[in-house]
Amino acid sequence: MDMERREFLKLGGALTLTLAAGGCATGGGQQQMQGGKVEVHWLGQAATKITSPTGKVIVIDPFLTNNPKTPQEHKNLDRLGQIDLILVTHGHGDHVGDVRELARRHPKVKVAGPAGLVATMLDLGWVTGEQGIRFGKGGRINPAGPQITVTQVRAEHSSEVTVTDPTTKKSTTYPGGEPAGFVIEFENGFKLYHMGDTGLFGDMRFIGRYYQPDLIMIPIGGHFVMDPRDAAYATNRMLRPKHAIPFHYGTFPVLKGTPQEYQKFLGDTSTQVHPINPGDKLTF
Repeated sequence: MDMERREFLKLGGALTLTLAAGGCATGGGQQQMQGGKVEVHWLGQAATKITSPTGKVIVIDPFLTNNPKTPQEHKNLDRLGQIDLILVTHGHGDHVGDVRELARRHPKVKVAGPAGLVATMLDLGWVTGEQGIRFGKGGRINPAGPQITVTQVRAEHSSEVTVTDPTTKKSTTYPGGEPAGFVIEFENGFKLYHMGDTGLFGDMRFIGRYYQPDLIMIPIGGHFVMDPRDAAYATNRMLRPKHAIPFHYGTFPVLKGTPQEYQKFLGDTSTQVHPINPGDKLTF
């Protein structure tokens, strides 16, 4: 890993920025939240904690305790506080890592994701029948409240759930349904597109035109997902959001893409890119 990349990925204290509608950074994150903003707390890889304008908390792809890029203080699951909804994009371990434990700690929380994945989590006993919400591409749900709509959209990836027996160390792989992304529309109309793990696909153009996300969280690491060149094409030519947070890079050696490369391939763009570190927060 070169010096520039080490410096960028250094896990320092959390950075909080507040973004006005025009994209300018200002101070006073907590005050802005009280004024009806969306807080996005990136915790490494695809793990994200989102707090809505009315204080609802959505956790996406909670891979924290074994995530090498999650800051140590955030590996304590109790620090997440109250959770109103857990969303899971697909079944790989770096996305479902702490789902079982969080569901156990929060017995009233809803856990939603692709129908086949949630079915497997139900069969494995990771979530209860009262917790699991199975839905499919194009499906809209409102488990965090009637003013917050989660729409499942396509992702181009794979999805398997692999469980290792702690005694025998033998691994068993189960079907994980189809991979997905989520478009979340909040109480104030702000739309976030968490893309999960995906490669390029033509319907990104449809997602951009139809759902019109204000912010995308886009994978850039390569190998299993888009690399910086593909991610830049998706951003500039297909999605065209106001804001972008690059993620799913640097966690493991094969995820070689960097935010610097992503920004280089973006070139002159109308999208404001926020190359934050794991543990940082942004308020929109």
